[in-house]
Amino acid sequence: MSDTHIADASQALLVTARNAHQHAVQALMDLQEPDGYWCAELEGDSILQSEYVLLKWIIDQEDDPRIPRIIKYLRKQQTDDGCFVQYPGGKIDLSATVKAYFVFKLAGDDPDAPHMVKAREQILAHGGAEMCNSFTNFYLAALGQIDYNAVPTIPPEIIFLPRWSYFHLDKVSAWSRTMITPLSIVTSHRPVRKLSDVQGIGELYIDQSRRNKLKPTTFNQHRTWTKVFYSLDRILKLIEKTGITPLRRRALQRVEDWLVEHTERSAGVGAIFPPMVYILIALRARGYPDDHPKILEAHKHLDDLLIYDDANEEIRIQPCFSPIWDTGIAAYALTEMGFTRESNEAADRCAKWLLSKECRKAGDWIANVKDKTIEPSGWFFEYSNEFYPDVDDTVMVAMALWRMGSDEAKAAAKRGVNWILAMQNDDGGWAAFDKTDERPILEHVPFADHNAIQDPSCPDITGRTLECMGHLGYDQTHPAISRGIGFIRSRQEPDGCWFGRWGVNYIYGTWQVVGGLHSIGYNMNEDWIQKAGQWLKDHQKQDGSFGESCDTYEDESLRGTGPSTASQTAWGVMSLLAIYGPSDPDVHRGIQWLCDTQLTEDHPTSGDKAGSWYEPWFTGTGFPKVFYLRYHLYRLYFPVMAIGRWMRLSN
Repeated sequence: MSDTHIADASQALLVTARNAHQHAVQALMDLQEPDGYWCAELEGDSILQSEYVLLKWIIDQEDDPRIPRIIKYLRKQQTDDGCFVQYPGGKIDLSATVKAYFVFKLAGDDPDAPHMVKAREQILAHGGAEMCNSFTNFYLAALGQIDYNAVPTIPPEIIFLPRWSYFHLDKVSAWSRTMITPLSIVTSHRPVRKLSDVQGIGELYIDQSRRNKLKPTTFNQHRTWTKVFYSLDRILKLIEKTGITPLRRRALQRVEDWLVEHTERSAGVGAIFPPMVYILIALRARGYPDDHPKILEAHKHLDDLLIYDDANEEIRIQPCFSPIWDTGIAAYALTEMGFTRESNEAADRCAKWLLSKECRKAGDWIANVKDKTIEPSGWFFEYSNEFYPDVDDTVMVAMALWRMGSDEAKAAAKRGVNWILAMQNDDGGWAAFDKTDERPILEHVPFADHNAIQDPSCPDITGRTLECMGHLGYDQTHPAISRGIGFIRSRQEPDGCWFGRWGVNYIYGTWQVVGGLHSIGYNMNEDWIQKAGQWLKDHQKQDGSFGESCDTYEDESLRGTGPSTASQTAWGVMSLLAIYGPSDPDVHRGIQWLCDTQLTEDHPTSGDKAGSWYEPWFTGTGFPKVFYLRYHLYRLYFPVMAIGRWMRLSN
């Protein structure tokens, strides 16, 4: 093709992209709330519905009139072969299938009904209910289906461990901390709601002799450490059986106080579903009456996560809210094409709302940073969760505020970056919520089968942190950035890509890394960066799109493959853009795909609006191999970001 033809094609694509961008921006702006923020649905899997219903049975509230509507939605989540899965197209999640079956049994479903037979056959074919994970077993124990001997002992006395202890609460991830504390109360008090034999699920166990025994965790098994921890668990259970636990009363009170304290400045403990469920069971076990203000408050925070679909008479449940995350990304995407406080009233409202959410008091993170005088800052994920600002949200908000302009916004962005610098790990990388010194032995404790007992440094967050610092004028001569680059290089996969801890998967990780390196002025022609670029080109589809399945967390050979999505195509395009520039033909192919697949009218089944994209797949990650997420705005603001950035760099 001649240079003239190339120029004409580029100009035509620019016109097409400008039109697509305008429609996408309009669709995004239509979703902005009057206060200036964005918050779309955050979709998880069936365990949210199942565990909510099981909670209601545990606390004697099974007559809640909303339960039939929740169960109606749960029925829709069962696959044709009887399973419940973690994401569309995924394999059976045994624990999720057991919990859903139990809910149906409690609802009065006939065990011989076709959907029950299918689920039961799948459960038995995959090892039986005795293979459920530890967090499922807490529910089963509280409903009398197994003995508490089958769940991990979490002694509340851990609250008294000295700071130097390897197993101190500050040494585990923020989300683990909020789960361990209420569950330590549950395993101490051992509350049980008695059910009839007809309501039970004994038929799901293959080996009844294993029903009441603790089993090894699903992940990270190590013969020696597994044996050590399970021997320790037996010892702890024997001690509890003797009643010789002199610190137990004080420990339980201290844990209770910790939980109550952590409901302040927060929409529930951790502002996320699991601990919001566990605290209700824990406080009830501690004697709190149903009308206690803290119980009522906990119910409200949990019930706020319910989404009512009146047209279908259904209720589905979110794991938490994502307003800071959605707003930070939406604003940052819009700043690619002039979304500033000076020129845009909507940007001003957005900036004011984000500024109002800055954390100005120290949270749990203060325990692990070396500089105790660091000025508190940062942003959390939800509407309110001041104990747990996180690096990922903070860098996204800081970038948006910096580009939206105003002295006030830039000052907040600088405070956020100063806080981020204090959160850098010794390995040079950044984690999400914690300054973490990795303690691999923790991964083998019996209750670590959510595959995230710690919050380690990861390439995706480290890359985005570099991107943020680049916007604020930092470059690779800064010691923190130099160490961050070293961490990134150490984590590059042999074929050139990077693992994505918080997004699916290697496309996400690679996008974050190369975007960060480009932002700080790194030489993108170096061999190791070009290797990443070649990996991206090798995994770009013929039509210009990118797609990757959550399956890649289970099978690395599948990395970079999966159904095409708008969000992942945007990540792939921005990665190529950072490495090769706006004139690269593969960048053009990706932009063209985004333009061609944009909805020109509302989608008939999904409800996606014209100007957005249809994306039924999960492209967000909670806990790899355990829990995945579908952010309902990913399919809109990431294409806005990619197309806007390409247009800006093409001018």
